[in-house]
Amino acid sequence: MKHCKPILFFLLVIPTVVLAQKTGDVVKEISRDLAQVDQQVKQLQTSVERQLAELKTLVQQSIDNSRQANTSVAVLDSGIRDRINEQMKNLVGPVAGLNGKLDQMTSEFQSVRNSMDDLTSRMKRLEAQVSDLSSTLKIMQAPPGPPPGASGSGPSASGGPPPPAEQLYQNALRDRSGGNLDLSMQGFSEYLKYYDKTDLAPNAQFYIGMNYYDKGDFPSAITSFDTVVEKYGETAKSPDATYMKGMALLKAGQRNEAGKEFLNVIQKYPKSEVAPKARERRKELGLSVPSAQAAPRKKKR
Repeated sequence: MKHCKPILFFLLVIPTVVLAQKTGDVVKEISRDLAQVDQQVKQLQTSVERQLAELKTLVQQSIDNSRQANTSVAVLDSGIRDRINEQMKNLVGPVAGLNGKLDQMTSEFQSVRNSMDDLTSRMKRLEAQVSDLSSTLKIMQAPPGPPPGASGSGPSASGGPPPPAEQLYQNALRDRSGGNLDLSMQGFSEYLKYYDKTDLAPNAQFYIGMNYYDKGDFPSAITSFDTVVEKYGETAKSPDATYMKGMALLKAGQRNEAGKEFLNVIQKYPKSEVAPKARERRKELGLSVPSAQAAPRKKKR
């Protein structure tokens, strides 16, 4: 019995010692693993901090570059504005001088035009006087008719010579200016009866149409304006007659036909005084307005 107790003691103590030794080894291993993990965490933290510092540096560089770019753009913009302002200041003087020269040229051109109109009027009066003289000579050279009563069935006494062309034309024009449209119509009709081949004949026919227009007889006005172009061809009154035909058609309610006549004025007489009016009339009718085209150049032979 005495020998069994020591054996039992060893049997109980040895496993405990072995277990304690194994536990110590495990704890050491765990401590070593924890130390490695702690070291890895520190290394990772150091790496992250280094990358954050590099990123911060890059961000700061980007900000600095952006500021420098904004400064450069502002300087460039300021320089461009200064150059534009300088160029505008340099151009103001020449443009103002050019406008003055254009105004002067326009005034001089208007003076020349007025002189040409005056010369044309004088030439027409001279032509009318020549026509009157020619008519008078023809009447003087014609043999006199038989005296009344020379034969039982002889012709009636012939009338005297027609009034001078200038007198007829000016009287009819004066009657129109005074509002005596019927007398003006009679005077222009008489002018065309005797002097249908003169340069003022288209004008007389045009004013007959104007008298009809002012009286509200638009169909007769249209016919008279047509006669100006169809009978006498292209004259100084052709643009006015074409435009007034369009106005008469418009007054008569024929809007489409009126638009065609206004277009005819724009295309055939783009430089005439009535071309801008024709453009306005087409705009009022809601029709397209073609752009002004320069007259075609003649081909060199």
